[in-house]
Amino acid sequence: MTTAPQKDVPQPDAPRENSAQPDSPQGAASRPPVPAWRPGTPDARTGDAPEAAVHRALATGLLHSTGTPLTLHLTGLGSDRWEAAVTQVEDGVAHVEVTAAQPVTLRAEWRVPCVCATAYWTPATDASRWLPPSWIAPRTVSLALGAPVASLVGAQDRALCTAAAGETAAPVRVGAGVVEESGEFAFTVEQELAPGGPPLRLRIDLSGRHFATTLRAVTDWWSEGVEHPGVAAAARLPAYSTWYSLHQDVDTAAVERQSALAADLGCGSVIVDDGWQTTDRTRGYGHCGDWEPNATAFPDVEKHVAEVHRLGLGYLLWYALPFIGRQGDAWDRFRDMVLREEPHLDAAVLDPRHPEVRAYLIDKVARSVEEWGMDGVKLDFIDRFAVADPPPAPAGADHATVHEGLLRLLADLDARLRRSRPDVIVEHRQPYVSPSLWPYATMVRATDCPLSPAENRQRIVDCRLTAGPLAVHADMIMWHPAETPESVAVHLVNALFSVPQISVDLASQTPGQLAALRFWLGVFRRHADVLQRGRLEPARPDLGYPLVSAGDGRTTVVARYAPLPVALPDPAGAETLLVANADRDPVVLLTAARPERALARVQDCRGEILSDTVLDLVPGVNPVTVPTGGLLTLTRAS
Repeated sequence: MTTAPQKDVPQPDAPRENSAQPDSPQGAASRPPVPAWRPGTPDARTGDAPEAAVHRALATGLLHSTGTPLTLHLTGLGSDRWEAAVTQVEDGVAHVEVTAAQPVTLRAEWRVPCVCATAYWTPATDASRWLPPSWIAPRTVSLALGAPVASLVGAQDRALCTAAAGETAAPVRVGAGVVEESGEFAFTVEQELAPGGPPLRLRIDLSGRHFATTLRAVTDWWSEGVEHPGVAAAARLPAYSTWYSLHQDVDTAAVERQSALAADLGCGSVIVDDGWQTTDRTRGYGHCGDWEPNATAFPDVEKHVAEVHRLGLGYLLWYALPFIGRQGDAWDRFRDMVLREEPHLDAAVLDPRHPEVRAYLIDKVARSVEEWGMDGVKLDFIDRFAVADPPPAPAGADHATVHEGLLRLLADLDARLRRSRPDVIVEHRQPYVSPSLWPYATMVRATDCPLSPAENRQRIVDCRLTAGPLAVHADMIMWHPAETPESVAVHLVNALFSVPQISVDLASQTPGQLAALRFWLGVFRRHADVLQRGRLEPARPDLGYPLVSAGDGRTTVVARYAPLPVALPDPAGAETLLVANADRDPVVLLTAARPERALARVQDCRGEILSDTVLDLVPGVNPVTVPTGGLLTLTRAS
């Protein structure tokens, strides 16, 4: 545990817990730090700050990378009846908790020296890894949108500061950025507090560990007291999705044809997307909300599902849960129970605070499992419930806030589904990745990025870092019909540390494309434990993770997306190294710390064995030729 004497805030010797001190003229730490300019905010330097603002400082016992103490600055707007305390939980890590005796808007800010910073990591799907300026608007995260965690990453992928809030359901405003006035990097978290309500809880990590390690510690913190029903085995097997391959042109024959081919290639389930519920084929969501099968395309859903099961696949059905479409029969019934209309989608977002809305949606979705024999559901667009400035709770609502109504909807739906199928599969996707959703989901998918393997890789890794108990799926993998087998393999290797979802017309693939697909789906299946649940360590978030590894102590898998060297893992217990080459450079440089002998197998993108040799590795660099889309398997000689 790292502690340091605090010059500005008096404290007892070797504190375990510290309390926030009220304003005091004796120390600068009891006042806000040098203000960072933000648009539309009062200027504290000119005395233009709100009169009701109460500033307090909290000594954390943590040290910056420069060796100076970290002080947390707290501002309460609307009340001074709040208390704060900090607890050091391990070396370089502190937990902060603020409780209120009156309603108050509580804002926490702290700063770290922006020294050797390379990237700013968040789970936001629209975020670059560049360092933002402190004056950009904070992001609001809530049950349906994002997660309150961020990491400032420095050299060698070490976290300069990883921080998270404990509130993952109610809206929390999270900001960060470079302070131009001081060269520091500021973190801010703002939360509404009320007596008896959730406190403001923060975890601040200045331990200097690999940023992925600090994020795993955050998910462990979030997991405390959270029960998850487990992940069905089928949710960790490669899947076939109809979206990019068929879009809305789905029917019984097409789904069964693709399912038979997918099962033969090694898929474990089929996900039937938009189109099953409508005869319309023009896209849009005007026909959502009734959730009745298109009788022309799916005349006997139960029989159809049974046939897919006979082929050996599980079956998941798509629902755009929040949408009520203008073209549906349910529009007139629910048009006055919406959070907002979305004319460009020909639909509106239902308000889950209404018990009638929740009961209707639960009945409609549950039919897929209870009546038709489905194995699970794909719940799409939950993030649309995250409406900025939602209307006040309307007459007939039984919850005051949208997140409370949504939480009730998902909890009740989960309970209903599990009565019929305890191992039900439920898909969520980015950006609704809140830990408060974990109990009601089985898997979470990278958000849409068609034909963009590098983006798919980055989204997968981002999701893996804070997914907790959930299986992480790639966005649906597609490619142009003229794509080479090598490029097909590159698409798959970019999704290597996830569960792949394939979405091409399998009947029209060339023999080479099918061979690449079959080979790599076999790799996904054989090494699923280490790929999906091994210790993930991605390199260089500022460069889009050009090298990613996962290990379980015996097997290490490294995917190489750029011409970077691959370090052999410590031999203690690490028997096998797999290197997947997604780069166009076929020369893989293995770096060894000591002389050793290993068996090396090189396979091309189709799985054809190109060589089986014994390598005498020398300390330093050892070149091995692995073709693009190929795989090197290195087994240490006993």
